[in-house]
Amino acid sequence: MTAIKHALQRDIFTPNDERLLSIVNVCKAGKKKKNCFLCATVTTERPVQVNVVKVKKSDKGDFYKRQTAWALRDLAVVDAKDANKENPEFDLHFEKVYKWVASSTAEKNAFISCIWKLNQRYLRKKIEFVNVSSQLLEELPKVAEESVPSGENQSAAGGDEESLDEYQELNAREEQDIEIMMDGCEYAISNAEAFAEKLSSELQVLDGANIQSIMASEKQVNILMQLLDDALKEVDKIEHKLSSYEEMLQSVKEQMDHISQSNDLIQLSNTNNMKLLEEIEFLVNYLDLSKGHIKALTDGDLSSSKGIEACTNAAEALLQCMNVVLRPGHDQLQAVQQQQQQFKDLREQFARRLANHLNNVFVQQGHDQSSTLAQHSAELTLPKHLPFHRDLLRYSKLMEWLKNTDREKYDGLNKNYVDYISRLYEREIKEFFEVAKIKMTGTSKEGKKFGLHGSSGKLTGSTSSLNKLSVQGSGNRRSQSSSLLDMGNMSASDLDVADRTKFDKIFEQVLSELEPLCLAEQDFISKFFKLQQNPALPGSVVADSTEIDGGLLSRQHNLLGDRHSVPSEKEEASIIRAMMIKVFRCIESELNNLISLGDKIDSFNSLYMLVKMSHHVWTAENVDPASYLSTTLGNVLVTVKRNFDKCILNQVKQMEEVKISKKSKVGILPFVSGFEEFAELAESIFRIAERRGDLDKAYTKLIRAVYNNVEKVANESQKTPRDVVMMENFHHIFSTLSRLKIACLETERREAKHKYTEHLQSYVIYSLGQPLEKLNHFFEGIEARVAQGIREDEVSYQLAFNKQELRKVIKEYPGKEVKKGLDNLYKKVDKHLCEEENLLQVMWHSMQDEFIRQYKHFEGLIGRCYPGSGITMEFTIQDILEYFSSIAQSH
Repeated sequence: MTAIKHALQRDIFTPNDERLLSIVNVCKAGKKKKNCFLCATVTTERPVQVNVVKVKKSDKGDFYKRQTAWALRDLAVVDAKDANKENPEFDLHFEKVYKWVASSTAEKNAFISCIWKLNQRYLRKKIEFVNVSSQLLEELPKVAEESVPSGENQSAAGGDEESLDEYQELNAREEQDIEIMMDGCEYAISNAEAFAEKLSSELQVLDGANIQSIMASEKQVNILMQLLDDALKEVDKIEHKLSSYEEMLQSVKEQMDHISQSNDLIQLSNTNNMKLLEEIEFLVNYLDLSKGHIKALTDGDLSSSKGIEACTNAAEALLQCMNVVLRPGHDQLQAVQQQQQQFKDLREQFARRLANHLNNVFVQQGHDQSSTLAQHSAELTLPKHLPFHRDLLRYSKLMEWLKNTDREKYDGLNKNYVDYISRLYEREIKEFFEVAKIKMTGTSKEGKKFGLHGSSGKLTGSTSSLNKLSVQGSGNRRSQSSSLLDMGNMSASDLDVADRTKFDKIFEQVLSELEPLCLAEQDFISKFFKLQQNPALPGSVVADSTEIDGGLLSRQHNLLGDRHSVPSEKEEASIIRAMMIKVFRCIESELNNLISLGDKIDSFNSLYMLVKMSHHVWTAENVDPASYLSTTLGNVLVTVKRNFDKCILNQVKQMEEVKISKKSKVGILPFVSGFEEFAELAESIFRIAERRGDLDKAYTKLIRAVYNNVEKVANESQKTPRDVVMMENFHHIFSTLSRLKIACLETERREAKHKYTEHLQSYVIYSLGQPLEKLNHFFEGIEARVAQGIREDEVSYQLAFNKQELRKVIKEYPGKEVKKGLDNLYKKVDKHLCEEENLLQVMWHSMQDEFIRQYKHFEGLIGRCYPGSGITMEFTIQDILEYFSSIAQSH
């Protein structure tokens, strides 16, 4: 192994300025044995670097090569596997674990010992050694460390004697001292023996000086010992004095303890007195009610403003006294118990007095309000309750006190107020609606029982008569149950615009009177009874408001019945709704009756009611979606929408049942004119409406019914051609929709224009076949032969279509005959068309254009089928223009 070590040092490490300290022959654990050497080396240059190098013998010769090197500072753990038994295996933990098997345990131990010493010297014990015997981990001797502070002149391992014999390195301090010594001697280098002798003589002088110094210090040591003995005697004296002082202090301590106990007793007494005074002051300050408050609670005037204010202050003071949180033990004091009992008696007495007074106020106010009904009966207004509310709101703080102290009496007042005020409102509202009905129908109060049920002059007539309407009956007086047929049969001046305007104003007045009344009453109930208005979901509001007579009122009773429970904001909102439903229990039914009457007077009143009711519902929801007014108007709006839909369906049904005369021309159908009037009326009503979705749906239903029934009547017409009926009516519809510019009917407008144009062209083509009937048949025959495959220039060879036949047919239609035929055609068209639509000139101009087109077509056929024949018509285009113009002017 020594030979290998020298060879490795010479061949591998000396060229790299490294010194080999330890070597071990190893192979990798668990694999086929391939021997290599692990070497511990240090560099000869500073700073010193310690490495573990893996050296492998070359397979092709006896030389070695350096394979892998690891820095010792990267080594984390050295695992010897077993500290007690001999085991050649060991692990080195670098960036990964390397497992080795040494050729012998001794080599492994020597290598691990060298690593440990290098770790102690250069890495400050950074590496962790596991399963290593303690004998291998002995530290360097302290003497060696003291004599050589830096340690760099010793061997790196400290125990490697072979390396010590070979070389011992000087540290920097030693090198510096030697250089200074050599600089002080001129012949240190030239005469080494003289320099060595000089150093030897100086060393002997120093040894002698050391011996003399030791001998001279013996006398000083003796003097020091004497001083120490004296010091010990003084210490004994001081200890004796301290003992006597300690005894004196112990006596003083006992006296001070006695004084401290006396002071503690005095302090405890003072503390108890202060706490007692504090408790008495607390009871006096918080459980004492002044005589003035007691007098106000027992005998205070509840009618005057000053008396109400005094009672309110006294009630609040009483409530504060009763709500005081007593400290532990206070309720056991007899005086406290007596005071609390007095408070309870005062509370019961004042609550009873307040409830009786307010009940009397409710009754009195009800009688006072009833006396004012007479002056409002003649005009459409509701009595104002603002003075009544203003007087009662003076008691609002007392009602809040009663709500917090005596729930039973509070609930009783709530119930009594609702009973009294509901009867009053019922009388006022019914009288108000009676006046509204009288103003709508224009009847006297005595004749109301006859007129309000549809038997008066304005309400006579039956919708069944609409089924018998015909075109001939357009001059008859219309039924009072308005329909599109009625509107179409009457001029705009015949419609009772004044009656509808009056109905609209009356209905708006009714809603305008009810709205502030309901809002004011709900606001009063919330403020007077101290109930929070918490908006709820609209769906739940509607559901609650429908149960007026049974479920909801019993629910109110349950909410108000539990004296000890404190309703939440949601429950209080439900209480307000329940109270409002009972207070105004007749509003919804009266509104429904008024709506029913309006429909009986004129079914188109539902348009006015739909717009007005939608506006008021929208306004009420913006103010408070959960209010009683919003809920009730929402329910009534559903009824109005239902009546409006029913009105539209009735109009559609009446269109389907219309009959036309078989002896007279049809003209503009009554329901077509009626739709125009309906659209004009609806657009004027819905001009400022917030929502018009219901009207747009109604337009769509009506216009489809109008289209379908126009085609139905046109197919059934015997006197008037189908094309004329379709053309005139769809032209009228197109004109109406173009003028009104209804956005949702834009598609229907284009459809009406298409149908009008289509049937106009169809009628023109059909009518022009009659004046030149034989000529038309002749040229239709020529076109048929060409369509069968005969060439146009060969048609003249056909027996039935030769030149002689063509001349014969043309001679039958000279200019005079053509004009006569056109004159007869003009008269016939005039009989077919109605005067109100004024389409005769439009029709005549279209016929002129079509006749000229046919003339040019005939001339073209003659030129192609009879080339070079020189055959032409006996009249020209200029003649045609003169015929049409003269006929139109003559009529």
